[in-house]
Amino acid sequence: MSPKINYMKTFTMKTLVITIMTLLSLNIYSQDYNYNDNKGKFYIYWGWNRGYYSDSDIRFKGDGYDFTIKDVSAHDRQTPVAFDPYITEMTIPQTNFRLGYFINDHYDISIGVDHMKYIMTQDQAVNIYGNINNGSDFDGTYNGEEIILTEDFLMFEHTDGLNYVNIEVNRNDNIFGLLKMKVNPDKIQLNTVGGVGVGILYPKTNTTLMGFDRYDEFHVAGYGFSGKIGLNLTLFKYFFIQTEGKVGYINMPDIRTTQSKTDKAQQDFMFFSNNITFGAKFRLWNNKK
Repeated sequence: MSPKINYMKTFTMKTLVITIMTLLSLNIYSQDYNYNDNKGKFYIYWGWNRGYYSDSDIRFKGDGYDFTIKDVSAHDRQTPVAFDPYITEMTIPQTNFRLGYFINDHYDISIGVDHMKYIMTQDQAVNIYGNINNGSDFDGTYNGEEIILTEDFLMFEHTDGLNYVNIEVNRNDNIFGLLKMKVNPDKIQLNTVGGVGVGILYPKTNTTLMGFDRYDEFHVAGYGFSGKIGLNLTLFKYFFIQTEGKVGYINMPDIRTTQSKTDKAQQDFMFFSNNITFGAKFRLWNNKK
């Protein structure tokens, strides 16, 4: 990492700490605060993620073949950080979008999309079970033999992407309020966030299998559920930065792999993602208690 990048990180952290301490010092002696004035507010955020995936077994089934490759490893695909495309082409990196509503001061319900990317690691050695009898160079019956996942045999990616469309229920608590600190929430809040979600997987899977024509279309492939914890720093009631750690389970029994609808793949795996998001809270009407 270059000295310039290290300097920018240090500058950003110092600026954030100074801002927080300044706001605290301006409001520490005030007396009457409502620490949970969330009911009726909407929020929206946008951000980015880094993903990690457990190894998984992937079964491929179609005309003339039915085989499983075991303990397949995969990784995400990080777009180099730059103004272009993170700002100018915002859907290209791994992103997170969410729109939510506070049903009371502590709980919100939201809908969002975690746009992750999943790339099977190319040229790895795995064990294969099953049979292939479609006239390809890979015809045979397999019972645990080792095979190298070369490009002429298989490329397998959910890169546009591994789209987890989900509903979440979250709890939010102002740390300053829990600690009885007299910090004006209209100026600054530091909130814990924790919740659970459930949704569908709507990937655009980029697959080439044994020389078949590439298939790359959006398709509802399965379901997932997840849990998360995070910290939310809200400034001046309306603007916030939120960091999250999310862990979940994905099961996709209906992955399209070729132009033929009879050719399918299935897999399930765990995922973990680190998310950083930027957003705003707002009211559409005044419904304070």
